Amino acid sequence: MKITKLEKKKKLYLMELDSQQKYYITEDTIVRFMLSRDKIITQQEFDKIQAFAQFSYAKNLALYHLSFKARTEKEVREYLNKHNIDLQIASQVISNLKEDNWINDRQYAYTIVNANQLSGDKGPYSLLQKLSQKGVVKTTVEEVLNEFDFSQVAQRIAEKLFKKYDGKLPARALQEKIIQNLANKGFSYADAKWAFEQLDSQVDEDTTQELIFKELDKQYTKYARKYEGYELKQRLTQVLARKGYDFSDIASALREYL
Repeated sequence: MKITKLEKKKKLYLMELDSQQKYYITEDTIVRFMLSRDKIITQQEFDKIQAFAQFSYAKNLALYHLSFKARTEKEVREYLNKHNIDLQIASQVISNLKEDNWINDRQYAYTIVNANQLSGDKGPYSLLQKLSQKGVVKTTVEEVLNEFDFSQVAQRIAEKLFKKYDGKLPARALQEKIIQNLANKGFSYADAKWAFEQLDSQVDEDTTQELIFKELDKQYTKYARKYEGYELKQRLTQVLARKGYDFSDIASALREYL
């Protein structure tokens, strides 16, 4: 067989043979097999050219995907599948990229966790879930997580939450709010409680009294329409308790208010 045409078409080259066969190949393929117009190739050589061209095209696709940011093996495999790359070819490409360290799930996990330590707000459970969804093996993620101390992250978030809610919530509600937020972000209850305990979160009596009377003003208007006397007092006690006020503070406030 003789190559009758070798013409660049955007990112690929069109190779035509005297047998009327046409095939798109990569520039890497041309270099590897030293292809040129009028070159004579055997069927065996053509088969090798085809196989390498498929591999080269798929690898270039994968490298393009990786050029924007690091990806996991699962993400690259899904990208190649989206472009209808044969599964066997995709596996060859991924194996090759892993050998050259273009794909390294453990390094990917380490980078994500390390970035979170510096400026993120995720606890270990959230990171485990996120990285597992990206296809990183659970045991690999756990190994990486064990290399980090999340106490500083938890403390950083607790301090931000305290600044946000300080002066707006009574002591118990403030504690519950901060611990629940930390739990939602993937920290264990023990770590969340520890982070809260590091805060100077003592709500002073004046602030508590101001908050409870402000809440009473709002709730009294609502409940006084339907209840009075003991029943009104019970309703107000219940709603204030749900808001996070201690019963001793509630009783004291109601004695003055009613």
